[in-house]
Amino acid sequence: MLTPRALRAHLLAARLAGVVATPRERSLRSYRLFAAGDPRVLIGIDPERPWRQRDVMELMADRCGVSADPRHTSGHDVIDPARTLAALDAFAERLAEAARRGAPVLLGTGHPHRLLDFYAALADALSAAGCVVLTPAQGRCVDITTWFGLRTYNLDYVRGVALVREAGAARSGGGTGAHTHSPLPVRTALAAAAEAGGPLPELVIGDHGWVCGAGQLGFEAIGLADTDDPAPFVGEAQGAVSVVVPLDDAVRSVYYRPLTRYVLNRACLSQ
Repeated sequence: MLTPRALRAHLLAARLAGVVATPRERSLRSYRLFAAGDPRVLIGIDPERPWRQRDVMELMADRCGVSADPRHTSGHDVIDPARTLAALDAFAERLAEAARRGAPVLLGTGHPHRLLDFYAALADALSAAGCVVLTPAQGRCVDITTWFGLRTYNLDYVRGVALVREAGAARSGGGTGAHTHSPLPVRTALAAAAEAGGPLPELVIGDHGWVCGAGQLGFEAIGLADTDDPAPFVGEAQGAVSVVVPLDDAVRSVYYRPLTRYVLNRACLSQ
């Protein structure tokens, strides 16, 4: 069993925490855009009060361990590994509770090239524990406003995990898919599940718009987020998102395997 001490060492060695690759400049830009109400950065969260850039920075310092000094404007961000470990423990508790109830679950990612294996392992373990892994709205079109304009995607599922593909892209059944922060895929999936008469998920697991979009609609949501994605942490602070794990969400997929083992062991879901 992977100990917290061993996992902490891995987090630092793989740069999942500690000094991460996320540029400080990009994080500050995201904090500024969140404060300005840019929907591409809100990703489904409806702020309950005005947020200044300084407010967002201070929240991220509290939740992630980044610098709260506005004079720190360049270099790489830092994530406190102790905060990552504590959040992983809380994440595992939510998984264990869902497994005990045999709750229907929905998993989705905006980082299919990096995080698909992590979520797919959770889907397998939850399914083995008696949870129904939902796959609503398979193949549905989703129009998403990106930094490059409006793009049409198709909702797909790989190993029980939702992702989007560019319209017309071949379905290989593998992990290929598009990177997105949008909450529209999860809204599409939840609407389709409701239209079909259910079941609806009792837990949504993912990142980006998947947790923000689901949590804002009142579904319990847990997930992962980097220092340049303030919306999930604001959602957590407002009570819309249950657990957010701070880590670099764009390292090599193999580096997330120890996190998978740790979380499944803590949730008593190891197979």
